[in-house]
Amino acid sequence: MTQATATPGARLLNADDHTLIMIDFQSQMAFATKSISAIELRNNAALVASAAAGFGVSTVLTTVAEKSFSGPMFSEVTAPFPDQTLLDRTSMNTWEDEAVIAEVNKIGKKRIVLAGLWTSVCIVGPALSALDQGFEVYVITDASGDISTEAHERAVSRMIQAGAQPITALQYLLELQRDWARSGTYDLTTGIAKTFGGAYGLGVTYAKSMFGASESHA
Repeated sequence: MTQATATPGARLLNADDHTLIMIDFQSQMAFATKSISAIELRNNAALVASAAAGFGVSTVLTTVAEKSFSGPMFSEVTAPFPDQTLLDRTSMNTWEDEAVIAEVNKIGKKRIVLAGLWTSVCIVGPALSALDQGFEVYVITDASGDISTEAHERAVSRMIQAGAQPITALQYLLELQRDWARSGTYDLTTGIAKTFGGAYGLGVTYAKSMFGASESHA
């Protein structure tokens, strides 16, 4: 008989077991992104970047043709990493860029989490390439977007069929925290949720303001 134990599943993410790669959050790419609103996209990207920086996740920020064509990376993404060098590429597939791969190998983690623009190009390329090379791949689908809902959904389906695991921005934050008794990151997590967590964040604000509520004291 199988016995349950109070231990997390092996597929759940921890702050120290993966590399986050945030790809091409740039103006030119955002202008034609229609599968998600620009406001929601920027909000979700900011949530992911803030969560990663706050939890100390190994993070790679990469752009494509920043100076000549695509423009600067969203300030919401770069602000949590003030000292980080952006790796600019010519290749549409991040995984074909030697500087990015050198950084991935330097970090040396088997799990890769991806978010960026566009899903069907900038995310499919590295996702399928990393999977081919034996990495576990997670894709933050609501911090990625494409020129149409069809393009985004087909890209996500293609990656899932190849073995990638889809997650959302808020799920990423809460999976890193995972236990409200982790007091060291409690204020960080609820603070990010209040700022970028939409209706959930409003609920946190309301509960704390009205009742002094704290999930860690359930």
